This record gives sequence, structure tokens and C-alpha cells, in this order.
Amino acid sequence: MTEGRPHADPVQPSLLSGFPLAELAPPGPRPAANRPVARVCVESPLPQLDRRFDYLVTEELDAAALPGVRVKVRVAGREHVGFLLERRDTSDAGVRLAPLGAVLSPLPVLSPEIAELAGTVAERWAGALGDVLRFAVPPRAARVEAEFAALASGAQAAGTQPEQTHDDGRAPSVGAEPSSAAAAAHPAAGWDRLRNGAAYLRHLAAGGSPRALLQAVHGYGIEAWPHTIAAAVAAASSSGRGALVVVPDRRDLLRVHAALEAALPRERIVRLSAEDGPSTRSRGFLELLTGAAHVAVGTRGSVFAPVENLGLVVCWDDGDDLHLEPRAPYFHAREVLLLRAEQTGCAVLLAGHSVSVEAERLAESGWLQRIAAERSVLRTALPRVTSTADSIESARDPLARVARLPHAAWQLARDALASGPVLVQVARAGYAPSLACDRCREPARCRHCQGPLAEQASGRARLVACRWCGTPELTFSCRVCGGRALRRSAIGALRTAEELGRAFPGAVVVTSSGDTVKSEVPASPALVVATVGAEPVAPQGYAAALLLDGEALLRRESLRAPEEALRRWLNAAALVRPAQEGGRVVITAGESEALSALVRWDPAGFASRELALRRELSLPPAVRIAGVTGEFADVEAFLAAAEEVVERPGVRVAGPVAGDPAQALVFFPIASGPAVTRGLHSVRVSLAASRSTGPVTLRVDAPDLL
Repeated sequence: MTEGRPHADPVQPSLLSGFPLAELAPPGPRPAANRPVARVCVESPLPQLDRRFDYLVTEELDAAALPGVRVKVRVAGREHVGFLLERRDTSDAGVRLAPLGAVLSPLPVLSPEIAELAGTVAERWAGALGDVLRFAVPPRAARVEAEFAALASGAQAAGTQPEQTHDDGRAPSVGAEPSSAAAAAHPAAGWDRLRNGAAYLRHLAAGGSPRALLQAVHGYGIEAWPHTIAAAVAAASSSGRGALVVVPDRRDLLRVHAALEAALPRERIVRLSAEDGPSTRSRGFLELLTGAAHVAVGTRGSVFAPVENLGLVVCWDDGDDLHLEPRAPYFHAREVLLLRAEQTGCAVLLAGHSVSVEAERLAESGWLQRIAAERSVLRTALPRVTSTADSIESARDPLARVARLPHAAWQLARDALASGPVLVQVARAGYAPSLACDRCREPARCRHCQGPLAEQASGRARLVACRWCGTPELTFSCRVCGGRALRRSAIGALRTAEELGRAFPGAVVVTSSGDTVKSEVPASPALVVATVGAEPVAPQGYAAALLLDGEALLRRESLRAPEEALRRWLNAAALVRPAQEGGRVVITAGESEALSALVRWDPAGFASRELALRRELSLPPAVRIAGVTGEFADVEAFLAAAEEVVERPGVRVAGPVAGDPAQALVFFPIASGPAVTRGLHSVRVSLAASRSTGPVTLRVDAPDLL
């Protein structure tokens, strides 16, 4: 105590007396009055962040924090972008909630239907929900979002629906009845010549949800498959419902988009492609989300398009490997569309010239109904197919089995050039895309990166260089036998075009491969050399087709090699004129089930036999499969941690097999699929969180695993 001061009380008086406690409390966020908890999924490649996080919704963000908007939050001290999935009254986190950082998008861009679908896809492929949402919602284009938000606000204030106009000034006619031209396109598209075809269209137009497997016949002309699909979409649209069409590549996308615009001239047709810019993709997405458009066509990423009142999903050529997403969670477009059909109850149409084994399994189970042409129709609509391995052709030309261009193929090309273009299908692009040692036949490898050496055309010179790193190889030496000479083990499209130019002097030679893929060629006589999958369309059909390198397609190290070869052959043969108009196809390949199916034009029979064999061997799609890849020790540790999962009844494990990377395969029954995929994903998340092992990649049902 200080001298001269009055005696103090034994208890020191509070220095805060006289101030209201509420004013002296530390400042903090004030929670929203209603549902103050936001459940958020963050976008992150880290498996341990694949969960829903709860955040506090403040009064300032209450109006903007709607389910489906993009938000910014902090996780473990770092900012992440995510999606607000739902608003809740309470949280079960058991800790004090951090406030929501910011609302990034003025519009709820994630609809409840797509959010539910994304969750189903993540579980189906043992992936992260954030990875799925990365595909479901395109990157944000702030200017476009602001434009749609302003229109929505104005329409809400006026009590009307927002009206969108297109780049050409047209106002969309949402849910409008199809024009008379669109209705007349139904029989012209060939549906009346298909068994069960007319009934399928009637069912669609009446508002039903039929599910069908369509074997298309024509690849060109007024009855080409794009018009067939457009007629089905028009039928669904006539019942006031939307439609979604998914195709493998941009060439197919442009063809179907043009056919849909012709069948539905008063409808806005949204085109969705990863090749389009952010603004274009965002505008198309928001048109579908807001109901300004009801029909969409796109590549594999468009399976999540938010089509309002979805009535029909279509997948063209579902066996094409371009439908498989190469990034996590490695989904397949066909399977996502089937999940979406189960979720919404919409109609399904799997269409193609061939029949995939997966589609055949659904048809045999009765889940899909078959739509196909009768044999009498096929005989009048298809070209005549001849194999050089046929006994009659072998007797005429004993060297036909070993020659790359047998006499029968050369003769056919010479005769057909008088009446139109001739398609020449080859297996590989480039000049000589595969080289080997001339002495021991060992594949030639780059001394720097071990990539494959290839011969490239550069003017008149021929340059040998690595296909991976591009390093020229001037002094080759075989690593096995020391040989210095090279031989071509495969010939590409450019080399084939060069040889055909010498074999047919004066003929026009057109190539379609690599970076110079053509969508269409004129009807004038020409030799069109194209790699598999890059065949241009001739408006009046090809006069003939030569399918070379058949053995190369069949010899691929893949369980699906015969199925893939048949699919490629059928797609090319469908571009040729009917036999009644002189259309011929010659194929150079040895005897096989796939070749016989091509000659008979029986893709369903081939798929049925292949499915029976897969069932006997317990291989996909009779069972499901998961591939675990990474360092050998990490794969072993993953399998050990997943012991409870892999020891379930019916589950078997193959591997791990040492390699770069090491791989193990897990086969499991279809009925056990949800439990196994959830278990594998849970193990991956727990190991990533503990950091006790290195990372592994988990791929489920990928066609290229076998």
C-alpha cells in the first residue's frame, strides 16, 4: 500500500464495473437466425479431405449461402474452394465451428439432383466427391454467372421466368411441341425399318421411359445414326421432357448437334465439350440449369449436365474407350448415364453399330430391350464383306495372308475408284510408328528415356527419333544383340498413303490421322487413308473400304482386343454403300470370331459368346474389378490394411505384380460391389491420413485393367 492513500478494501474492485458485459465481450461472427450450419465439400486431391465439413453461416452471408453455391473455406489453415451442399440447424462435429469464408458464385450451380448423382458416382468408383464435382460443374466464368444472376433477380422481382436469348437473337422455345419437320423425321431416320423401333418412339412420345439397346445400320445419309438419335430426342421432347446425348469425340458431337438442330429447329441445343472455352461451357451449363434449354449433347463430361425434367439419356458407341475418364475417379460415361436413369426414372438408349459386352449383359437380363434391323433389311442396306483369309480368296491368291495389300484389295480399290471415294483403314498413325532390330526383332528403344523409336517423314528424308522425348537416333545399337539395322514392325497412315500413291498413279490420296483428322470428304474419287476411329464421312457413302492391319488390332494385349477390333471394323463398314449399289469391304485378317461376326454382321451374337466366356472365367463384366497401383511395398500395405474387405466371400486378389508401377487386381461379385468399393475407399483414406505408406491409385471397373 502507498503512503497518503486511503485504506483499500481487502478485495480489489473490478476495473470493468459499470460497462455492459455484451459490449465488452470479444467481437465474433453472429450466426444466422435460421439453419446456421453449412455442410461443405471441398475440392482437394487429398483423400483425407474427402468428407463433409461443417461451417458457421454468419448473418452477413445468410442470404447468399444457398445450397449449391461455390464457397471459400479454411481447412487446416489453408483456403479451399468447395460447394455448399446443405444448410442445417445443428452440427455433429463436436467442436466450435469456423465461419464460412465467402460465397463465390451468385447462383446455386450445383442442383440437388446432380449433387445426389455425384455422391452415387463417388461411391460407385471408390472416389472422392470433390473429384466428381470437378466434372459436374464447369469452371466458373464470373461475367456469365453475373449475367444469369441479374436475369434471375429481375425475373424474380417481376414474378416471371428469366428469358434467355441466344447469340443469333433467337428466344428459346422451352418444352415446345416439335415442328412438323421434326415429326416427319422419325420414319426418315430409319426407325420404321428397325424391329421394335416404332414402338420405342411411340412410348417416348407418350411420356414413357423405355430402355433399349439399338444396333444402328447406317453411318451416312438421311438414315445415318445421328438422325436416328435425333428422332428419339424429338420424341422425348414432344412429351415436354429434356434429353441428354453423350458421344465419344468432337466429330460425333458436331454430327449429332447438326442433326438435333434439324430435328428440333425451335429448340435451343446446348453443346458441351471440354474443348470449348470457359465462357462457352459456363453459358451452356447455366442455360440448362435455369431451364432456358432442355436438350444437351456432349462428350463424356456432359453426363452431369443439369438437364431439367430429364426424359431420355443416350450413349452412342458405348464401347469406345473415349467414354472412360482418365482422371480420378475414372468413371465411365455409360455407367453414369445408367445410374442417372435409375435415379430419375428416365428412358435409356444405348446405340452403336457394335454391341459392347456390358450392354449385352443388360440386354440378356431384360433391363434393356433390343432394337435391331431384320436380316432382310440388313441384306439390302449393307455392303458385301470379304475376308482375304477366306478359303476361296486364299486359293486365288496364296500370298493374301501375308501381303499387306492383297491382290483382291488392290483390284477392289482400282475398280471402286471409278465410282467414288475408297476408304483405307489402318491401325496406326504416322509414317512407321514402330521399329525393331532387324536381327533379333527386339523393339527399338531410345537410349535416353527408353521410349519407342519411330521413323518420321521430314520432306524427302526419313528421320528415326524417339516418340516420347523426340531425341533423334543416328547410330542405333540393339541393347539385346548389338545389331545396328532397323526394320519396320508396323506401318502408319502416312507410309500407307505413300505406297498407295505409287500403286495408283494419278489417284487423289487423302489422309485422316493424328492431328489432321477430317470430318468429311467429297464424293469425288479418292483414296482416303484413315487410322481407326478417324474415318471421315462421305455424304453419299464410300464405294469400297479396305480394312488393313486386322491382325495388328487382334494382337493387342488386352482382354477386349477382339471386341474392340470388331467395333472398329463395323464403324468403318457402315460408311460404305449397300451391296446393291456396288459397295464392297475387304478385310485383311486371319480367321477369328470377330472376323466371322463382321462377315455375318452379327455384333450381338459375338457379344453374347464373349459374355458367356467371361462368365465361365469370372472376368468383367460378369464380375467387377478394382486395380491398385503404386510402389510394390505400398500396394502390399494397402492389401494388408484391406484384409477385411478382400477376404469377403467371392472376392479374390491377383498380385501384387512387381513393375513400374506395381499392380494388384481385386475381383469381386456385382452384388458385393457397394460394400467392397466403400471398404477400399475407406482404407485408402485412412492410410493417406496416417501417412504410414506412400500413395496408391485405386481404379474401379476400368476396361483397360485387363
